[in-house]
Amino acid sequence: METPKFLKEISIVLIAAFVLALSLTYPSRNTSSFLIFFASMLIIYVVNIAAKKFFAHNVETDVSLNLWSIRHFGLSRSQHFNQPLPMIWLPILTSLISFGKIIWMPLIEFDVVPRPERISRRHGLYRYTEVTEWHIALIAAAGIFANIVLGIIAYFAGFEQFTKLSVIFAFWNLVPVSRLDGSKILFGSKNLWFALLIIVGAILIWGLSIN
Repeated sequence: METPKFLKEISIVLIAAFVLALSLTYPSRNTSSFLIFFASMLIIYVVNIAAKKFFAHNVETDVSLNLWSIRHFGLSRSQHFNQPLPMIWLPILTSLISFGKIIWMPLIEFDVVPRPERISRRHGLYRYTEVTEWHIALIAAAGIFANIVLGIIAYFAGFEQFTKLSVIFAFWNLVPVSRLDGSKILFGSKNLWFALLIIVGAILIWGLSIN
């Protein structure tokens, strides 16, 4: 029996938040720190995904989530894996190697499919059913923008460490690798990607200067 989509996506978010919390806690191995990081990453992921789904809904598409996996290491068919390679281990590896100084954060990729009303529409703004790379870039950018806003709100609410975490997460999600958000934005619009990089970079520098 196939797992319902919403249960599958909840599981994906919980797994990603757990792995990142584990990676962020190393090398302290402090249980209370782990719980704080887990709750923080859960909030950050939920806000990111909710923003994507909200924007996607407004362009008559649906967003489905999957844990990040790599399907090939080159362009030719011989360089494609027989099965996708899960990358859930990467944050733990980067944390171990760097003693907790560097942690890979993007762990969830998404696909976009048109909703029935978009397929049936033949007039107005959408005269075609294809979901373009520009639409996908905007959906990915909505998640990053939401994390920036979340970080700013957290700062004014007095949660400065959460602000750093949210902005760092937004920065990592701009890395153009595989099927992750950064690639979707870069291929959809280089101008949008560079604009977000400048904005997130500037906020990141400001966030890291917070005592």
